[in-house]
This record gives sequence, C-alpha cells and structure tokens, in this order.
Amino acid sequence: MLENLLDLVKQQAGEAIVNNPAIPNHQNDAAIAEASGSIAGGLQDLFSQQGGLKDIMKMFGGQDQGAATNNITQHLSGGLVQNLMSKFGLDSQSAGSIAGSLIPGVLSNLVSKTNDPNDSSFSLQNIFNSFSGGQTSGMDIAGLMSKLKSGALDLDGDGDTDLQDIMLMMSKSGGAGGILNKLKGFFGN
Repeated sequence: MLENLLDLVKQQAGEAIVNNPAIPNHQNDAAIAEASGSIAGGLQDLFSQQGGLKDIMKMFGGQDQGAATNNITQHLSGGLVQNLMSKFGLDSQSAGSIAGSLIPGVLSNLVSKTNDPNDSSFSLQNIFNSFSGGQTSGMDIAGLMSKLKSGALDLDGDGDTDLQDIMLMMSKSGGAGGILNKLKGFFGN
C-alpha cells in the first residue's frame, strides 16, 4: 500500500518537486519520499480523529467531496510544509507551494484509483486497514461506504452521518447492545 502511494506521489511530483529549483536535483528522490511519508502519516493521523475519519469517508464516498477534501488537504499540507522546511531548509512559501500543487493531485488520483473497479493498485479495504493500524480488519468497508452513499446511516435526515445519527440509532435499538447488533448487520458480521 505504501509503495503504491510512493508511486502515486512520484507521478504527481514533476512540477512540484522534480522541476522545482528550490529542491536540488540530487534531493528529488528524498523529497518525494518525504512527501509520500508525510501524506501517509497525515492520513493515519486523520484516521484517529473523529472529524478526520468522517472527512476521509466523505472523500472516498463522494459526499461533500469539496469540503472534506479541503479539510484533508489542509491537514496534510501543514505536515508536509513543516517537514520540507525542517529537512530540506525550504522557506514556508516554497514548501507551501510544493504542498499546494502536490497534495490535491495525489488525493484526487488516490480517490479515483480506489473507486475504479479496473484498477487494483489501491483498495478501500487496504487503505482503511493500513491507516487504521488494522482496526478495520474484518469490517466490510465497501459495504459501509455504500450505506453512507445511499444515506442509510443518516437517521436524522440532515445530510450527513454523525453523532446525532448514532444517538438516534441507540434510542431506536434499545441502547448500546442494540446499536452493536445494528452495526454488525451493516458490516456483515
């Protein structure tokens, strides 16, 4: 999974890194590897945050992709800018320019490849397993995304799935035991 992400960053790194005079040619590979590692680390960090996970699910699910992707892009850009400044001595404007031109393209291609049934380089299940530290192993992530896309988990009808929907699910299902049974049904367990 991480090797595929590195390849994706390499594909997008032309103008941002390779043809950028702020990065000496002998440091191109190191800068690409740093960008890949920053993106992977940033995504893993987002998986551990309630709002971040929600944005990731929206991004891959195609719901409110603009706002969700903007939140993710800002988070990933901040980490990459800091790393480029500290490891390559770039000023904030140069590092910001690299992050601003690289990250949106990488995310767009990541979503596109993940949602393309003819492209096996990325799978939603592998992405979630990798960035959640294996915590989603055994869950039907594609099934959950399908439920999110169809609005099946938006119980309060406000256009998103959030804490209010979980609270409604608990009240309709008879508390925590009921919600666990309902969620097991969604995940196919």
